[in-house]
Amino acid sequence: MISTDIIIIGAGPGGYEMAAEAAHHGKKVVIVERDLLGGTCLNRGCIPTKALCRNAEVINTVREAAQFGVTTGEVTVDYGVAFARKEEVVKQLRDGVAMLMGGDSITVVNGEAKFVDAKTIEVAGEQYTAPAIVIATGSIPRGLPIEGADLAMTSDDILAMQELPKSLCIVGGGVIGMEFASVFSSFGVEVTVVEFMKEILPPFDKDIAKRLKTVMSKRGVNILTQAAVNGIHKTDDGLEITFDHKGKAKSIVAEKVLMSVGRQAVLPEGLEAAGVETSRRGIEVDNNMMTNVEGIYAIGDVNGRCMLAHAASAQGSVALAHILGEKSNVKLDIVPSAVFTTPELAMVGLTEQQCEDQGIEIVTAKSFFRSNGKAVAMGETDGMVKLIVSSEDLTIVGCHICGPHAADLIQEAVTAMNAGMPVTKMASAIHGHPTLSEVVMAAAKQF
Repeated sequence: MISTDIIIIGAGPGGYEMAAEAAHHGKKVVIVERDLLGGTCLNRGCIPTKALCRNAEVINTVREAAQFGVTTGEVTVDYGVAFARKEEVVKQLRDGVAMLMGGDSITVVNGEAKFVDAKTIEVAGEQYTAPAIVIATGSIPRGLPIEGADLAMTSDDILAMQELPKSLCIVGGGVIGMEFASVFSSFGVEVTVVEFMKEILPPFDKDIAKRLKTVMSKRGVNILTQAAVNGIHKTDDGLEITFDHKGKAKSIVAEKVLMSVGRQAVLPEGLEAAGVETSRRGIEVDNNMMTNVEGIYAIGDVNGRCMLAHAASAQGSVALAHILGEKSNVKLDIVPSAVFTTPELAMVGLTEQQCEDQGIEIVTAKSFFRSNGKAVAMGETDGMVKLIVSSEDLTIVGCHICGPHAADLIQEAVTAMNAGMPVTKMASAIHGHPTLSEVVMAAAKQF
């Protein structure tokens, strides 16, 4: 039996960042990982997709070079180069995580963790015990219970694919689906997105989602909403996807199919022995990220609260503060999210529809990238900023952005919301010119 201060199961962003923070506070940590350091985000999620997004961005720029007076011939895409670059990016960052975990206070154990009891886990025949155990086992892609579901690729599979298909059907128009649609259409793949809901990106404000749909449709992506997929079948021409589209039976044929309908929590073995309660979404936790069992915590995708890498990291900070007997200042209800399509999307807080459903009195303002000097000079004028503000005290309730560098610009609203700052105070801050941040300011100045 090996004793330590904290055991963390899972070395994704939530796990490894918490381990480093705990070591900084003088705690001895054992972190268990059954696969690769960095978890899904680094190895099969955020990072490799963003590497491919950058390749796609460069390809789009070359295709649109005429507006800058540059004449180009037919754009040739060597996906082997893009794949190799993606692998190099992932390796570099994974090596960085290994260095972070290399201190004397952190012990990395490779293997599958199983709970023996509420204070003990077993990995490869060795037992470890600690007063605090943190479950950070993440999630895996979820599939639809339809005929032929096994014929579809997952996000893991498509990132491992080393050759481009001629055509791709993406089942699901959420964040992951739309990012891959943007990337592979840029690479010259014929892409169709089939989404069950009325709009793509259901969590986003409908004004923003509609704008992205319009832009991507103009770029050749075929987007079908209100379409319920009911089967995938092999044919001589490829894979046939059958679905009901607004009450009519339809089908399309594609060389490859990507199933992108969400993710589900990965639960470690032995939770019953430890007495940990779970629900359909994952492990149940309180606001300190502690389960129903004293000393056992669950952070990140495994608790199903917010399946984002930075949310996992923030939850790890909250859990560690509780373990250390300190108070955390992290506000877990203010979490930005982004979609790395072209153009980018980003959001934080509530949508206009959610405010209406909750009876929150609001006022809104919009500003457009086409009126921004930097965006015009860049030749990237598609997009808008939408601010949703409380009528009562003019604090920001939500911010939604579609446009270049949206994922970076959203942080201005996040900081203001975190500080409880009225939008008028944000608007009074001097913004550099010409910068894209002036689009956010232009919306803020309307209040």
